[in-house]
Amino acid sequence: MRRRSLRNGLAAVSLALGLTLAPFAPAQAAPPKPVPAPTAAVATANLKAPDCQGAPTPAFQSTAPNTQLNGLFTRYGNDNSKVNDWTGADGTYSTQLPDGRLAFVFSDTFLGRADGGTRSPVISEGGTTPFLNNTFVVKDGDRLSTVTAGTANAPQSILPQRDATHWFWAGDAITAGGLVQTTYQEYEKFGPDIWDFRWHRNVLATFAPGNLSKPTSVTPLPSGQGVAWASWLEKVGDHIYIYGVEDLDGSKYMHLARVKGDRLTGQWEYRTAGGDWSTTEADSARIMSGVGNEYSVSKLGNAYVLITQDTTTAFSADIVAYFSCSPEGPFTGKTKIYTTPETGLWGSYENKDVYTYNAHAHPELSTGNRIVVSYNVNSLKNTDHYRDVSIYRPRFLDVTFR
Repeated sequence: MRRRSLRNGLAAVSLALGLTLAPFAPAQAAPPKPVPAPTAAVATANLKAPDCQGAPTPAFQSTAPNTQLNGLFTRYGNDNSKVNDWTGADGTYSTQLPDGRLAFVFSDTFLGRADGGTRSPVISEGGTTPFLNNTFVVKDGDRLSTVTAGTANAPQSILPQRDATHWFWAGDAITAGGLVQTTYQEYEKFGPDIWDFRWHRNVLATFAPGNLSKPTSVTPLPSGQGVAWASWLEKVGDHIYIYGVEDLDGSKYMHLARVKGDRLTGQWEYRTAGGDWSTTEADSARIMSGVGNEYSVSKLGNAYVLITQDTTTAFSADIVAYFSCSPEGPFTGKTKIYTTPETGLWGSYENKDVYTYNAHAHPELSTGNRIVVSYNVNSLKNTDHYRDVSIYRPRFLDVTFR
């Protein structure tokens, strides 16, 4: 049910981390790890994009804020008519439900009140704000509603952590085969420093579309080679393509797998260095570097457009696009499509600790030659999330190609 091709018109960083550091530190979002100099794979990606089936690759035209979506989430986050719902989060994936509603899949989420543009500290710090590691927000027309586990008085993460040092952040989701299939990565805290966390494993949670508060099943996904699946899910023909990231303390590499049919629990095949497919995860090859932990690969005309935060430099404010004639790549023609205005001391918050990360598309909201893109805003200073509720919220963009 998830629409992944843009059929009209042209025919259609960092880590995604909001980190609960308890018992080592208060709940806060972990910063993206610094990134080293570009590698040869990035240099290759800078080459000119090829023509696809005789047609030129789509060319970037313009980017502008999506005022409708930004306004919708701002109003919802600031509305205190309910005090057990969403006031801010990161992650920001989406999947269309069979009845036409849209489910946004969030990772770390603040609930509670937003009073005068501020929020109370989280409960673990003596405040009143609930803080969960994963949630849904369902869009029904212009109405948003928050979905959690637990009760209204004691909300819990949809996928609860198994202990104080392990938690689940959401990857991409797809509605297919009558189920909402959502990927999650389990992370673990192993020491007192803010950098002392690491990816642990991947799982798949399936949900009945009418009940997103409790998974019908949780199944282990391939996790043997240090690849966090799935940064992105894309339906291509009779396969679901599964994009992942191998994150090596700042150097981030794309990996690619696929599964035939409409269930992610089927037999996976992995893209190899020779361009073949193997059923052995150890054969999975690095496709390219420079991607974020969340990114997207969407069909546009005869081409595929990769959108990501530029992780070739640390804490980059740039969102870039690459192009390919195939979902397997190679992705070339690197093009800057936006510089986030919130970032750093000279940004809109005039705050050196504010940064942006994990830009990717929302094909369910995109039409024609316009791709809707979101990115996350965060701060290295935990108290900024309480002082200004707008910091820890996604931003939406309209990116137009020609």
